Amino acid sequence: MKIDRRPSWMTTLVLTAGLLLLCSLWGFAAKYETIEAIAMGQSTQLGQRFNVTIIIYEFSSDEDQKALADAFNAAGPHGMFYAVTKMGAKGHMAITGTLGYDINYIKEFKQPDGSRKIRLVTDRPLRFGEVWRDSRSTDYNLSAAEIIITGEKKTNSGVLMPAMQLKLNKETNQIEVEAFDNPWKLLDIVDTLPKEKE
Repeated sequence: MKIDRRPSWMTTLVLTAGLLLLCSLWGFAAKYETIEAIAMGQSTQLGQRFNVTIIIYEFSSDEDQKALADAFNAAGPHGMFYAVTKMGAKGHMAITGTLGYDINYIKEFKQPDGSRKIRLVTDRPLRFGEVWRDSRSTDYNLSAAEIIITGEKKTNSGVLMPAMQLKLNKETNQIEVEAFDNPWKLLDIVDTLPKEKE
């Protein structure tokens, strides 16, 4: 019995469709600023690593920043959570092995030395098991990251807090970040600007 090894029309069609999809995704990412990094665990997560990709569609406005501050002052961490959830997507963050989720607040701060500090905050998708067990982690309903882009890969730095909440320190009257677990250090940060911004 002789086997026909020529590709069928269906195989050709599937390969062509896959190639077109791949090209369109590459073109989509090329339109926006993309930050790629490796997150490395600290303390109890020591030795764990995963890749993080952040795509920035646009930066949040000063009005967005004021809305978050006003919400926190009015209703504390829950007010800020609800204000973040009402904002539209400003970007997308994906961790290896996940589809990722939208980032609702991304703010860029220009530094005196020419570097850029990028701060992002978004509502954290709660997993079914967390909600079912009503674990303490459900109180930490925000995710945040702060990335410093210097222009050189070796000196870029950042930190990722997958689960955090904000609290008001009554002694100093300052807003403080309380992470559910240890923050993850971001390494090998590569910032790719869209072609029109390069």
